[in-house]
Amino acid sequence: MLNPLAQELNNVLKNTVADALLSDLGKRMYFPKGIIAQSAEAKKLGKTANATIGMTVVNGSPVILPCIQETAPSFTPRELVAYAPTAGQPELRTTWKDKILLKNPLLERKYISLPVVVPGLTAGISYMADMFIDKDHPLLVADPSWDNYALIVEARRNAELKRFTLFNENGFNLKSFEEAIQKQAKKGTVAVLLNFPQNPSGYSPTHDEALAICEIIKRAADSGTKMLVVCDDAYFGLNYEEAIEKQSLFAYLADISENVLALKIDGPTKEDFAWGYRCGFITFGCKGMTGEQYVALSTKLMGIIRSSVSCSSTPAQTMLQRAFINPAIEHQKAFFRKVLERRYALVRAFVDTHSSKVIRPLPFNSGYFMSLSLNGVNAELLRTTLLNEKGIGTISIDEKTLRIAFSSLDEDKINDVYSAVYETAEKLYSQSH
Repeated sequence: MLNPLAQELNNVLKNTVADALLSDLGKRMYFPKGIIAQSAEAKKLGKTANATIGMTVVNGSPVILPCIQETAPSFTPRELVAYAPTAGQPELRTTWKDKILLKNPLLERKYISLPVVVPGLTAGISYMADMFIDKDHPLLVADPSWDNYALIVEARRNAELKRFTLFNENGFNLKSFEEAIQKQAKKGTVAVLLNFPQNPSGYSPTHDEALAICEIIKRAADSGTKMLVVCDDAYFGLNYEEAIEKQSLFAYLADISENVLALKIDGPTKEDFAWGYRCGFITFGCKGMTGEQYVALSTKLMGIIRSSVSCSSTPAQTMLQRAFINPAIEHQKAFFRKVLERRYALVRAFVDTHSSKVIRPLPFNSGYFMSLSLNGVNAELLRTTLLNEKGIGTISIDEKTLRIAFSSLDEDKINDVYSAVYETAEKLYSQSH
């Protein structure tokens, strides 16, 4: 039997696309009117005393050990050690929404939710799966794709991970994508995750490809299919070629159809070079969805956060908010993006001038990575041989795909690393043929 609070949220979402897409867990989820909610009320109204929250408070301020305070002397105890609200610090949520709108001009006249803070993008994807993926709601992703999708969907949610072929000879494989959408649409709903710049390939669609992808989604939605489209924007903005679509697909999808619930998962992890802060955001967008309905979705998400980690890290949110309002941030980011772009250019120059019957670079134009498709050589064997004989670390994505993170290669090492990869692959091929 559903908790009345869950049923109340379900009633708000009744007859929306979200109603059809929620997983079994998503339908059961609610945010309890327990300690957190009562503490929030007391914070507003408890003028005499507030005995609700499990923190040690002296004279209205959380206590802090001097050895902790010394690590960040300009921060107050509340900015460092107090619990953050379940959905994140309000000022940070507002700042991030403003940044989304600034980076995606198409969203200027579209009504989207206030982002909810999650403890990293991986958590965001996991929470998305909790809300929308189960044995009756599989998730469609590209092949190849990040291995964590399988871990989250198949192992944690006991659901199916469907795949479409990411590339054809010219770039994004629109035909495979549309066929996969149509096949899944026969079951009434579709949940698809699109990750650009893509991990592991380092590919982003061109402007024309982006429009075509959205058109495929719109055609399916116009035929009556209820669709969840998740935009994993972990590497957003790290583009190195002019033809790449500059905006997130979320900007196109946020009001493309009342049958499409778009969900943007992003954060400063890669965009702002803050990997270990473990801070990400989830934002909803859907044509015709009201503020009350966005709040209902966000409240279900808050229930998932509350029932797993309770809240995201306070110091990470505080530090990011301070950084985001610092006028120097964009100049500083541009410097390191140029570092990545130079590394990309060196990798591009190498693979464009080295042919191999064993190695075919997958299309790449953005992000942190690129991948090599192997012919006649096992990727795991190549990985371990490179590691054991050359001291070079790479990642085998599957039997035929090797990922190289040029983001972590100094410029003076790139040619040597790629030469070793090509030479070792050729040697292994010769030994087995």
